[in-house]
Amino acid sequence: MQKHPELTTTARPASHCRPFLKWLGGKGRIIDQILCHLPPGRRLIEPFVGSGAVFLGATFDEYVLGDSNSHLVELYDAVVNRFDELVATAEPLFTERYRSKEAYLEVRTSFNDEQDSLRRAAAFLYLNRYGFNGLCRYNRSGRFNVPYGHLRMVPRLPIERMAAFRERASNANFVCADFADVMRMARPGDVIYCDPPYLDANGGKKTFVGYDAGGFNAERQRELASLARKLADQGIPVVISNHDTELARELYSGAEIYAFDVRRSVSARVSGRGLARELLAVFTSS
Repeated sequence: MQKHPELTTTARPASHCRPFLKWLGGKGRIIDQILCHLPPGRRLIEPFVGSGAVFLGATFDEYVLGDSNSHLVELYDAVVNRFDELVATAEPLFTERYRSKEAYLEVRTSFNDEQDSLRRAAAFLYLNRYGFNGLCRYNRSGRFNVPYGHLRMVPRLPIERMAAFRERASNANFVCADFADVMRMARPGDVIYCDPPYLDANGGKKTFVGYDAGGFNAERQRELASLARKLADQGIPVVISNHDTELARELYSGAEIYAFDVRRSVSARVSGRGLARELLAVFTSS
């Protein structure tokens, strides 16, 4: 039977590590709601790891952290395995010289053409901190196209948070793959948390498709829900975040639904940063 309790957003405990990336849809503001409804298990699997807020806040023995964005996974790999080299490569970018639209566009062009993985990872970190509101967006040709964020000050290179991420990831396996392939890695005893590109908050069938060149349409949303049901029937619980819309509730029929409000943060206008209704769909074996 479906339940629809109301949840109140609470502050995140200071003991939680914080993501070092700005990220559209990052779960830092609702981490407590998510952790409250994550079933216990030995290993957490995230097919849409994003900024890693859930991974950083959760406590499992092991983690599989997947994402279809190769640049994101490449950056995480550099943080874990080439930390000192990455910091040394990124530090010159976090100076006054690079706080301009011209410099940003130059780095963005270089990033799109870069062949060296370390320099590409450092540039991706720069683009994340200097770009508009932490967006990660690509055109149909697969080229990163987020505009400059017009910053008033040079951002700090988040070395402390990167170091905390590196330490936390000692028992994590990073995978660049489609969400379905990552979910199929699950075995009994695992728990899956999914944070897919969200459905249209206004009730339409559109979904954000610019996160990677492959896109994520309504059919992929249905595929995700179907796979969640199949895995839950095998004893592997799946939790999915999305906007609380009629379509989302249709997609996640049969799951426990928990709804709450969260403050938007991506709009350039303060007036566009009001509350949005979100839900957690928890699929478990019946």
